[in-house]
Amino acid sequence: MFKQVVIVGLGLIGASIAQATRDAWPDMRLIGFDIDARTREVALAEHVVDEALEPTSDNLQRAFSGQTDLVILATPVEADATYFEAIAKSGYAGIITDTSSTKDRIVEMAQQLLEEPENFLPGHPMAGSEVNGIEGARADLFQGAYWILCPDERTPVDYLPQMHEFIVALGARVIVIPREQHDHAIAVVSHVPHFVAASLVELAAHAADDQQSIMRLAAGGFKDTTRVAAGSPQLWSGIAFDNKDQVHTGLREMQGILGEFIDALEADDRARLTGLLANAAELRRSLPASWVPSADNLIEVRIPISNHPGAVAQATALASEVGCNIQSIDIDHVTEDRAFLSLVITDEGDIGQFSSELISAGYAVSFQPLNPKEHAHVLQ
Repeated sequence: MFKQVVIVGLGLIGASIAQATRDAWPDMRLIGFDIDARTREVALAEHVVDEALEPTSDNLQRAFSGQTDLVILATPVEADATYFEAIAKSGYAGIITDTSSTKDRIVEMAQQLLEEPENFLPGHPMAGSEVNGIEGARADLFQGAYWILCPDERTPVDYLPQMHEFIVALGARVIVIPREQHDHAIAVVSHVPHFVAASLVELAAHAADDQQSIMRLAAGGFKDTTRVAAGSPQLWSGIAFDNKDQVHTGLREMQGILGEFIDALEADDRARLTGLLANAAELRRSLPASWVPSADNLIEVRIPISNHPGAVAQATALASEVGCNIQSIDIDHVTEDRAFLSLVITDEGDIGQFSSELISAGYAVSFQPLNPKEHAHVLQ
């Protein structure tokens, strides 16, 4: 695992990564950067990082050109150009990842500014809190959360296994999504819901009387549904404009769906309204609950990858598409020019479909059940 990790940005996500990393690997050296002096003071006082530095040119160069082998950018996308330039200037050649919820802009930035853009492995932990900044940080923030990685055919073959091991140790579950699909998918499941939640709060506020009695009734489901609306307005405004086209499209689609409910009510069409609700209920019930893998149903998938550039990214993306959870990734270098990708998957998802997709993609695949004792570490 990594010897020294640099985390740029010690807000909610960056500081939580540092705390979770500290719990998983107490001896790993952590260097944090933040533009806010008080945040740096808190990070040092609470032992979140070993060093908390102002991101000056000299400090960045020293950190990137030292023993660092992982850089995590936990900053707004608009700030990342400065850090990509510093990385390129330092000669740093290790893994670079990020935590932003949009990818098109930052990937383009990396392509333009990094000397070796293939070292950038885009990431997105889908976790958060209504408490912003380092004050909201906690080591268990990523427990059970999904953490997206977006490798491509140029990503060095060992990067995804290393990042998978790192992220799983923080308590998260890795999903691999092609870069070009990320922003649309996240707009639908994260960005648009945030603005819908904000709209619900506005609706309640408009209906409230002077005594705010309606707000006292807004408990239970309403509070759960609108919790994310308490997030940072500046942060979410930035996210919306970073992903403007996808958010705009999603909100327009949402507007159309609400219009269907309005039309059914205006037409006194009970059957249509019931059908809309029934369809939504069926889809909601089909979503998996919090899933705990069975320790008795581990399967190893071995895939020859020597003659398949980008095989790790492709195979892991296919696993995510059919709902298979990867608990462990390893590259087995049999000879200098022959290697196997070994994926240990749980009993989640459609394993048969995964096999078919791999074969259709031109891979020769073998599946075999594993004794959980042989692979106990993947379930820790």
